[in-house]
Amino acid sequence: MGVTFDKCETRPAHIEAILNGLDRYNPETTTVFQDYVSQQCEERTFDCYANLALLKLYQFNPHLLQPEVVTNVLAKALTVFPSPAFSLCLSLLPAHTQPFAEAQNTSQTSDFVESVQKLARLSTLLESAQYAQFWSTLNSDDLYADLVADVAGFEELVRIRIAIEVGKTFRQIDADVLEAWLDLRNGEALEKFVTEVCNWEIEKSGSSVVVKVPTNKENEARSEVKSERVGIEQFGRVLRRGFEQAA
Repeated sequence: MGVTFDKCETRPAHIEAILNGLDRYNPETTTVFQDYVSQQCEERTFDCYANLALLKLYQFNPHLLQPEVVTNVLAKALTVFPSPAFSLCLSLLPAHTQPFAEAQNTSQTSDFVESVQKLARLSTLLESAQYAQFWSTLNSDDLYADLVADVAGFEELVRIRIAIEVGKTFRQIDADVLEAWLDLRNGEALEKFVTEVCNWEIEKSGSSVVVKVPTNKENEARSEVKSERVGIEQFGRVLRRGFEQAA
């Protein structure tokens, strides 16, 4: 059973009280939510429901919007892909910040818009499983480093999410491929991550190194036979309709 969207085990009591009351619509609570975003960044937690409430307050009170807080929310959302958190957060931002608006309205380009669109680019790469391209993009511009600097353990959290997705798909994978996907070019770093964090095994045979992923309900090969019983009378009805005159 999945976790209910509006629940978060690490949510403080005072945030829970705000979300369950009318104060969630009070502009004065933006500072409380902003402090909570900083707490999430420091403690490696993520509360999508609370962050969406903050972005909704920004939507109704644009003068209160803090660009750095917004980019921190988006950066945190990247660490929980492939959940829809990033898309949900992005949808509450002003239209001129959206990725599709880049070519349409360059007059409103700003550092904030550029930051949002760069983070959206990273999200697209993760969602489309272009993991090597994600890391090369992240490392290509100092602005990316600035955008994720406040998120403690950003790279480690993303690596864990990538590993989870890999574990759903593969039973074994070449170590050099996994190195690129996790941006762990050092063999010792990859081995430590694979064995200590993922509890996977590394198999070495001559010059080849393969990472073995334990069987789980996602990557286990299963035969599935589907059959449909379609009676002749059903085909008859389709044929009759084809020859019927329109009224």
